[in-house]
Amino acid sequence: MQKVRYTIVSNREVASGTFRLVLEGDCSSFERGGQFADIALDGFFLRRPIAATSWGDGRLEMYYKVVGEGTEALSKMAPGACLDVLAGLGNGFDASACKRSALVVCGGLGASPAFTLVRDLLASGRSVRLILGFNTAADAILLDEYRALGVEPEVVTMDGTLGAKGLVTDVMGEPDCDFFYTCGPKVMMRAVCERMKVNGEASLEERMGCGCGICYGCTCKTTSGPRRVCADGPVFRKEEIIW
Repeated sequence: MQKVRYTIVSNREVASGTFRLVLEGDCSSFERGGQFADIALDGFFLRRPIAATSWGDGRLEMYYKVVGEGTEALSKMAPGACLDVLAGLGNGFDASACKRSALVVCGGLGASPAFTLVRDLLASGRSVRLILGFNTAADAILLDEYRALGVEPEVVTMDGTLGAKGLVTDVMGEPDCDFFYTCGPKVMMRAVCERMKVNGEASLEERMGCGCGICYGCTCKTTSGPRRVCADGPVFRKEEIIW
């Protein structure tokens, strides 16, 4: 973990209520896809945790959805503004756990923390099948960015306005992979984990207080007892999660 002062480079809406935030500053504390940053906002006691999408060359990119007063305030901040950020938080995805081919299943904003994971998997010679689920076409994010990495997302929307109509599990079939990764709504990740016969990882989400493991406000049940999503996770192995 590292406390960093970042400068906003870009902060614009790219989908329905979803913003792409680009910050400039030291990104050396980030190592794996699935890690997050905790952003302090003037007038709000608690920081706002936001997953990192990608980083490099002194720039950090994140996607967030306006869901309350804090993220609404963040959405109104203009380029040039400075942010106090706890960076490089949490344990991310383990790309090395996949030996040959991976299935990556994301729902909604879950497409964001999986981006660096997919990039790393492809860079290490693994093949990747990517399924992205959204409620509607207006919610879709990162499609062109994933294509630029060299993978064509299989898109599913609840209303059928983009890609196949239905749930991500409707198009999974019998995946040919040796490891899987999933990130998104809890009900979706549970369905994916229960469906898959191979090992995998899921990135959990809970309401956070401190964001760095001190307050124990984001504990989840696991086979080894209560674990902190912010510090022990947010990524956990399929076999240790108690849904």
